[in-house]
Amino acid sequence: MKSPYRTIRRLAFAVAATIGTTALAQAAEVTQLTVYRSDNAGLYASQGSGDVDAGYAVVHEQRLLQLTAGVHDVTLGDLPTLIDPEALALGFPGSAAKVVSQRLMLARGTDAAVAGLSGRHVEVLGANGGPLASGVLLRAGDGLLVRDDSGNTTLISHYAAVRSHGTTFPTGARLSLRVDADRSGQQRAVLSYPTAGLGWRAAYVATLLPGTACRMQFESRASIANRSGRDWRDIRLTLIAGAPNFAKASAPRPMMALARSTASASLPRQTGLADYRSYRLPLPIDLPDGSISQVPLYADRRMTCQRTALFETGNAWLPPQPMLSRNFNQNAGGPIISTLTLHAFDSLPAGYLRVLTEDRQGTPQFIGEGRIDDTPKGGDATITLGTAFDLRAQQTRTRFEIDKAGRTLEEAFRIELSNAGDSPRTVTVRAHPNRWRQWTLLSSSSKPTRQTIDTLEFRIKVPANGKTQLDYAVRYHWNADQQPH
Repeated sequence: MKSPYRTIRRLAFAVAATIGTTALAQAAEVTQLTVYRSDNAGLYASQGSGDVDAGYAVVHEQRLLQLTAGVHDVTLGDLPTLIDPEALALGFPGSAAKVVSQRLMLARGTDAAVAGLSGRHVEVLGANGGPLASGVLLRAGDGLLVRDDSGNTTLISHYAAVRSHGTTFPTGARLSLRVDADRSGQQRAVLSYPTAGLGWRAAYVATLLPGTACRMQFESRASIANRSGRDWRDIRLTLIAGAPNFAKASAPRPMMALARSTASASLPRQTGLADYRSYRLPLPIDLPDGSISQVPLYADRRMTCQRTALFETGNAWLPPQPMLSRNFNQNAGGPIISTLTLHAFDSLPAGYLRVLTEDRQGTPQFIGEGRIDDTPKGGDATITLGTAFDLRAQQTRTRFEIDKAGRTLEEAFRIELSNAGDSPRTVTVRAHPNRWRQWTLLSSSSKPTRQTIDTLEFRIKVPANGKTQLDYAVRYHWNADQQPH
């Protein structure tokens, strides 16, 4: 049977302020937080609660510890619940003290919330609301160990609530240290560790501008997810774009409207970091637990772009020998895909691009979304918006002839394009002659705009409420030692 005291205990913790002058004290300097890119859907989900064991971040924070000369134990609380215990490090600048050993006590349910108060001044209340003990919380877990102002220590097994005076209620894991100090007094400690539950990715919005040319208003932001089990207040934040390797399977795994701002002072400072890109925010930021925050990556800008209505047949795969089957890799036709391509004005971290266009009432409407991979400055990024409603394509093979003695195969196609819209359109037809790597274009009703070892590309104008067609023929040829069996 469960203890009624433990049942009551799980229901309430009075939240309110003051940091004790013993083991744990608030750091004077701003905490440094480096967050790596992660595409884990759980981090950014608008529903669901609790910590998410995904993402990767490295924390550098400073703590003021009240030490006693000689060897003694100190406890630090208010650590994330998904911390990597093997990579945690604490040191004392100036060598005024050294760590003899350390032990990370992992967070467990309600006890984790109380453990976060280790080193703070607390008031422990009983079932009737009266105080049971008051003083510094030394330990939380199987009972509470509290030392009062007179130095007396009390072990409390049954209680209803714990009150801490302050604006935040720390939660998570706690770090137990055995320290050898040269002297008594406050000492500054530097604490570093990686943790899961934090990640970021780019979020782009492109609003197409009116006119026949493809131009857009481009906004770039960073979406930062915190599901670490801890609030982060007034931190200095650095975002890392790229894909470092994480070897340990048990380690953390990588991977809302925003007012427009064009002031360069408010934008992150971008620099290189080994093989990756680093974005350091200019001002401190808050990342409350269970939140998705957004900050600008680059100033908003107007850009040129390219819209393409694409019909593609086949693919760029090349077989190990000539493919002579009549029905090899045939595409009868279907809808035509609408794509958008932009030229990267700077390094664009991986993320998702939402594309909008204004309707006749001037209201921006969503017309498609796609993923952009890491794109270096000067590179092109292309996403698929969807299928073009008014455009269709139908492919028919008009000739198929094999000359095994001459080691050749000729194949011809007709592609009929239709446009049910009120405006003329240009359709890009991308064909892949992939029966064999040696081929020649024999004829075509339109001149190809691009030709490579595995691609033929044509740009075909289709009139409004009309049709047009493309005819082309290719010849494959192979050597005697490449003759199919």
